[in-house]
Amino acid sequence: MNGKPRRRTRERIVETALRLFNDFGEPNVTTTVIADEMDISPGNLYYHFHNKDEIVNALFGDYEREIGALLGAPDHRPHGVEDIWLFLHLLFETIWKYRFLYRDINDLLTRNRLVETHFQRILAQKQETGITICRGLAASGLLAATPAQIPALATNMTVVATFWLSYEHARNPRCEPDIGRGIYQVMSLAAPYLLGEARHLLEQLSTAYLDAP
Repeated sequence: MNGKPRRRTRERIVETALRLFNDFGEPNVTTTVIADEMDISPGNLYYHFHNKDEIVNALFGDYEREIGALLGAPDHRPHGVEDIWLFLHLLFETIWKYRFLYRDINDLLTRNRLVETHFQRILAQKQETGITICRGLAASGLLAATPAQIPALATNMTVVATFWLSYEHARNPRCEPDIGRGIYQVMSLAAPYLLGEARHLLEQLSTAYLDAP
């Protein structure tokens, strides 16, 4: 007897939609396409989701929980460069998992109220996390940015982390981007402010990306 339980149809719909949205773009995928891909009837899909926006909202809820757990981790100690590199790696992995939200964000913002309001909160949370990290580095003597400079630095890091994937997709749409390159681009914004061993460590971690085209 097979010990693995069969996945419920609703879960399969969400998983299939995520894959198709990521591969082809959310505006280009209909509920009929999702049903055909799963080899189920449109009526079966409609039983679980009345329209595509309900599927998008379900996926956004999963994304919001995952990225919220990452950004809201209750850790107030000063962060070292290695800690930040790991944090950014986890952040970029989550962004890549739900990459259609980032690539299609302008279209989604114009017609999906949940995405519009909740994505704004996530951006604010990203910026606040960036400020907390930079203040921690400054308090530990690893960052020379002034209190007035830190919010601008955190905003710039948020912008790059949020829209780097779209830039890479436009630059080379047929290749999967190297997440490490995105991390390097974010960290390079802080590089001019880093001091001593922290800057040296960042240079070591970034070696593979310093000469990247």
